[in-house]
Amino acid sequence: MAIIENKKDQTYTLYTKNTMYQMKVNEIGMLIHTYYGNKMEYMDMSLVNRTWGTAFSPNVQDVEKYISYSHEKQELSCAGVGDFRLTQMSVRNTDGSLGCEPRFVSAEITSGKYSLSGLPAFYGEEAQSLKVTLKDKVHDVYFHLMYGVFEEKDLITRAVIVENKTDAKISLEKALTVTLDFPDGEYDMVYFHGRHARERMLERKRIEHSKAVVSSIRGASSHMQNPFAMICDKNATEDYGSVWGLAFVYSGNFEICAEKDHQEKTRLTMGINHENFKFEILPNDVFICPEVAMVYSGEGFGKMSNSFHKAIRENLCRGEFKNAVRPVLINNWEGTYFDFNADKLVSMAHDAAKMGVELFVMDDGWFGKRDNDRCALGDWIVNEKKLQGTLKNLSERINKEGLKFGIWFEPECISADSDLYRAHPDYAFAMPGRTPQVSRNQYVLDFTRKEVRDNIYNQLVKILESTKIDYVKWDFNRHITDLYSISLPTERQGEVFHRYILGLYELLERITSKFPHILFESCSGGGGRFDCGMLYYMPQVWTSDNTDAIDRLKIQYGTSFAYPVRTMGAHVSVCPNHGNARTTPLKTRGNVAYFGTYGLELDVTKMTDDEKAEIARQIKEFKKYYDLIQYGDYYRLLTPFHPEESLYCAWQVTKDDKSEALVCAVRYESDASTAPQYVKLKGLKENAWYTVNDSEEKYLGAALMNIGLFLEYDFISYPSRLYHIVEVK
Repeated sequence: MAIIENKKDQTYTLYTKNTMYQMKVNEIGMLIHTYYGNKMEYMDMSLVNRTWGTAFSPNVQDVEKYISYSHEKQELSCAGVGDFRLTQMSVRNTDGSLGCEPRFVSAEITSGKYSLSGLPAFYGEEAQSLKVTLKDKVHDVYFHLMYGVFEEKDLITRAVIVENKTDAKISLEKALTVTLDFPDGEYDMVYFHGRHARERMLERKRIEHSKAVVSSIRGASSHMQNPFAMICDKNATEDYGSVWGLAFVYSGNFEICAEKDHQEKTRLTMGINHENFKFEILPNDVFICPEVAMVYSGEGFGKMSNSFHKAIRENLCRGEFKNAVRPVLINNWEGTYFDFNADKLVSMAHDAAKMGVELFVMDDGWFGKRDNDRCALGDWIVNEKKLQGTLKNLSERINKEGLKFGIWFEPECISADSDLYRAHPDYAFAMPGRTPQVSRNQYVLDFTRKEVRDNIYNQLVKILESTKIDYVKWDFNRHITDLYSISLPTERQGEVFHRYILGLYELLERITSKFPHILFESCSGGGGRFDCGMLYYMPQVWTSDNTDAIDRLKIQYGTSFAYPVRTMGAHVSVCPNHGNARTTPLKTRGNVAYFGTYGLELDVTKMTDDEKAEIARQIKEFKKYYDLIQYGDYYRLLTPFHPEESLYCAWQVTKDDKSEALVCAVRYESDASTAPQYVKLKGLKENAWYTVNDSEEKYLGAALMNIGLFLEYDFISYPSRLYHIVEVK
C-alpha cells in the first residue's frame, strides 16, 4: 500500500519507491505536516520534527497546551487567524470576517488517481489517492485535501477542493494549492526566469528572511517565469543532496513563494496568483485549486528530473501521440514568413520529402487577409487566392509529395481589422470607458464566455473537417490586459483570469477529443506557456522562437529540469540565424535539435546539395537514436550557465538497462591553445565494458564515469560531437 493510515498515532503516511510523506492530526484536530524526504521505516515523525513557541505568536485557545498557528507546520495554512507567515488560503466568510481554522473531519483512501473537474491533472490507475476533509471551526466551509501517490515514479500530487455548505456565498481572496514546511536548515530556491526568445534561464538564490517570489500576472504562465521550482540543500548538485521539485499543473497566473521565518524554518506556497484574484463560492458549490506535482530526491537534481520526465510522459500527456513516434516536420515560418503561395509551399515540401521529412506545417498567413500581423485573426476562413485553391487542394498536393499536412492557428486572439471584431467587438477584453491596449496588433478574446468559445470552436472544426490535417500548432502571441468581462457582475471581476483559463481548457478538451488523430503542439510566442497544464492537452510545446543552436543550449538545459525531451519542439534553422545573426555549423544545429522533436524551420529550396545531404543524414541518425533519446534517462553533464567551469555544454541519455547511451557535447565558447576537456558520464554499469562510436577500444564503465570521456576538438566555431556508448556483450 502506498498510503498508510495509523489510527493510533492519527498519522497518514504516503510512500513511494524512494520517498515518504507524512501528516498527522494533532490534539485539536489541526492537520500537521511532519515529514517529506527519504523513505524510512514508519514512525510518528512529530516525535522528532517538533515545533516550539516564541513571543508574539498567539495561542490557539482550544486546549491548555501552547499551540500557535504561527509556528505549526501545517498542511493547510490560512490567513487571518494568527499565522503571520506565508499562507495558502484567505477566506472571506458569510459574515464578512476574514479567517478560517480547519479541523479534521475524515479521511478516505481509494485506488486510482483522483481527477479534477475542468482542470488538467496527472492520471493513472496504478496510483492511490487520499482525500482528507477538514472543516472550519465556526462556519460550514469544508476543505477536501487531495493527494495522489505514484509509487514507482516518486511522484506525489496535491489539490484542494473548497466546498461552501453555508446558506450564503463566501469569497476566496487567496486560493493556493500547497503549503510545504521544511525541516530546519539552509535552503536554496532554484527557478527559471527569462523573456521572449530566452526562456527558462536557471537562477539559484539562498532563501533568506524575506519572501522569494516567482510569479506571473500576465494571464499565462509566461516566458518570464515558469511554474516550476525547486527547494534544495545549499550544497545540492546534480548527483548529491536533497531536492524538492514542485510543478504547477496550470497555464495561467501563478505564484511560488518561499521564506525563512522568525524561527529559522522555511515554508513554500504554490498556486494561483492571488493578485487580481477574488472568487465567490455560492452555497453548495465548490472551488477547485489546480494540482501541484511534487518529487523529492535525496540524490540531487538529476534523479528528481528523471522522475518528472517519466511521470509527464506516462501520466500527464494523453492520446495516441503520447507514445507514438512523432513525425519529422518542416515549418515554413522562418523560410517564408507571410510571403508564400501554394506553389511555393509545395516546392518546399517536394525538396523536404527527398531528405526524409514526413510532415509539412503551414504557419501563419493562410487565412482571411493575413499578409501581415496587423489583421485577420478571428477570421478562420481560407484565403483561396493566396493558396491558389481550397485548403483541400493544397493538402492533397502536399500529400502527393509524400508528406502529411499541418496548419497553424491562434484561436485565443483577434485583430481589430477582422470581420469577427467588426461584428462582435464585445468578444475582446476591454474595460468600460477605456481604449483596450494592443499587443502585436491584436486583442485577447474573452474565453470566460461560452458564446465566444463556441464561435471559435465552430470555425476551427469547419477548417479541420474540410481536409485531412495531421498536425495543429496552437499559438498565443500576447498576454492579457484590459481585464474585464461583460459576462460577470462588478463584484465578480476578480474571477476573470481564472475563468479565462477554465474556458481555454474547456475548448482544448473539446477540440482534442473531437480530433484525436491530430498531433497538437502548444506555442505561445515560443515557450511562453511551457507548463504541465498545456501538456495535458498537447504532448509537445514549441520550446522557443529562438532557433539558434547555441542559445538553445541554455533554453533546453533549463527546460530539462522538469520537462522531458519528448515535449520540446526543436528545429534546425538557417544561418545567419534570424534572431541573433549567429552562424553555427549545420551539424551542431542538428545535434542540438535531436534532443527534442527534431524538425526544420527554413526554406529548403535555397539549400545547397551538400546541405540537403547533411539534413538527410541527420534525419536518418535521429531516427536511429529516436527511442534512446525520447525515452532514455536524461543526465545533465556540463552546464552552459558557467563558462568559467567549462567551455562545453554536454548531456547524456541512457537506456533503462544501462546497455546504451548517447552523449552530446557542444563547445559554445572558444579560446586559444585550448586545454583538453573530459566529461564524466553517468548511469552506466561500473563493471561493464563499453565501446564509443564503434571503436575497437573498450572502456570500463567506472572509468568513463570517474575519469571521463575525452572530448575531441574540431577547430571550427561551435563544434559538436555525438558519442554513442554501447555495452560489449
